[in-house]
Amino acid sequence: MKNKKLVACLLMIAACSLVGCDPIARHKALSTIFDGVPTLPAPEQLCADYTDKRLAEFRDELSGKKVKAESSATQSQHPPYQEKRCSDCHDKSKRNGLIAETNQLCFVCHTGFVKGAYVHGPVATGDCLVCHLPHNSNFPSLLKMERSAVCATCHRETRVAAVMHDRLAAQQMACVDCHDPHSGAAPFFLK
Repeated sequence: MKNKKLVACLLMIAACSLVGCDPIARHKALSTIFDGVPTLPAPEQLCADYTDKRLAEFRDELSGKKVKAESSATQSQHPPYQEKRCSDCHDKSKRNGLIAETNQLCFVCHTGFVKGAYVHGPVATGDCLVCHLPHNSNFPSLLKMERSAVCATCHRETRVAAVMHDRLAAQQMACVDCHDPHSGAAPFFLK
């Protein structure tokens, strides 16, 4: 009798050391050995819980600065994120964790908005995250910051029409009031 208990104990120790800290493997081992082990939540629920807990970290990493994670201050949310449809963009079986390459991901759904011969550099290279956050934002259109400040993060060169731009900025006009941020038929993306 003692030998059976000792063998069972050694088998359990061996199984635990083989399983390690992986929660799924640990659950499989425990549910094989013991009855009544609670079932794991659905993968969608795990994904939703994880993103809710880590949202602030994702924003900091993507934007390079602190953004409040309070949902009450959120002005815009990406519909797949809001509806907990993580698999619309994410695929955990792929190395990068996304359904497409990073520079092509947004174009899987967002098609046909690039119009005209002139295409803004980040749009042309698929670098949407230069201006936008992928999940939610405290600003409209998932922008990283106020629309009047987004362009200035990259465009610091002296303007040809600096006097006019200064006057318009003083009147609280944003760049996008005159320029299309994605593409256009006119030079300088003028509307």
